[in-house]
Amino acid sequence: MSPRVTILSGGVGGAKLALGFYEVLEPKARLTVIANTGDDISLFGLCICPDTDILLYTLAGLVNLETGWGLAGDTFHAIRSAGRLGATGWFNLGDRDLGTHLFRTELLAQGVSLTEITRRLAAALGLGCAVLPMCDSPMPTRVVTDEGDLHLQEYLVRRRAEPVVKALRCEGASGARPGPALAQAIAESALIVLAPSNPLISIGPILAVPGLRELLRLSPALKVAVSPIVGGQSLKGPSDRMLAQLGHEVSPLGVARLYRDVLDAYVIDIEDGADRPAIEALGLRCAVLPTVMRDLAAKRALARGLLMLLDGFGPGDPR
Repeated sequence: MSPRVTILSGGVGGAKLALGFYEVLEPKARLTVIANTGDDISLFGLCICPDTDILLYTLAGLVNLETGWGLAGDTFHAIRSAGRLGATGWFNLGDRDLGTHLFRTELLAQGVSLTEITRRLAAALGLGCAVLPMCDSPMPTRVVTDEGDLHLQEYLVRRRAEPVVKALRCEGASGARPGPALAQAIAESALIVLAPSNPLISIGPILAVPGLRELLRLSPALKVAVSPIVGGQSLKGPSDRMLAQLGHEVSPLGVARLYRDVLDAYVIDIEDGADRPAIEALGLRCAVLPTVMRDLAAKRALARGLLMLLDGFGPGDPR
């Protein structure tokens, strides 16, 4: 039987690694994916959870592989019609994708928790693993820029990450708490992985949930992060630009410094092997693996490589 694995994940990059683990773990119930909800947004009266839905669609084999988000083969008649009438038109919502948001919003209005709604969505899509939001209460990420204070989606989608970032803020963090299912998954895992997602706006909000970092520190699991920076740049998205604008080193080492208090080990790409001594100087064990996941075989290979670390320097208890 496979060890229990928990992944902290953002959207596209994290979903690739989550799929790799979903493919190699048996039974699949040994996998839990904790989704960033800092980029959730309300549009047209609907609660939209972009990272959660990317994870759900990817694991279910339904995601649009060209974009990494949305449903394959979806159409956009409704959002374009609304745009012609003068409604918000900068955030794309597919016609079939709207069904997910309608379902979620209706259940939230009935008082159902986001954790339970996400469980029902995963079950409806036939998933064998658990996908959990980082918390049940709203905790949107705000981006303070040279153009003003923006919701994360406004910064990423509407403004295409062009404004200069001066600070990040997690609204509602003081009232947020990790859910019981999330805490149990962390406590029972043998391996916890911080996916190669944006460390500031994907993994950062998860770690900002009060009590989450302490849960990680107390867990007996091997806690590993995969660097989202390869060869001095991010493979997708504005991670490198945001790190630089906020004064962090744009390198695997720079990201390792952000995570060092909750990690046992750090994984870097072969291209960045020279960074290994500096990362180990932080007190972290460091492994060098091929981390660029261009196809399903590479996703599986990275997942297997991470599982092998349990034998290499793990806690020795593959529960």
